[in-house]
Amino acid sequence: MVSFVVRLTFKPEDIAEIVETLGLLTAESRREPECVNYIPHQLKEDPNTVLIYEQYKDEAALEAHRESAHFKKYAIGHLYQRMRERSVEHLNALL
Repeated sequence: MVSFVVRLTFKPEDIAEIVETLGLLTAESRREPECVNYIPHQLKEDPNTVLIYEQYKDEAALEAHRESAHFKKYAIGHLYQRMRERSVEHLNALL
């Protein structure tokens, strides 16, 4: 299992559009056969920051996600163009 959290920060004036794009990206990502979880969150204390919790069956499934048309369209083509900062935290399941 591959699990991680992506943290993205945006300008306040872009948030409404970002949430709309995340909805489209999330719906498509959840249709991927080996996507286990894809859950975007907005921080309560900082609404300009989005966390996306992602889980995939394995590295091949993650690579398929990154090569998908919807990832290229919504993440690379939109979210990445508007983000101010991005970081990734890789996770190891304890149980």
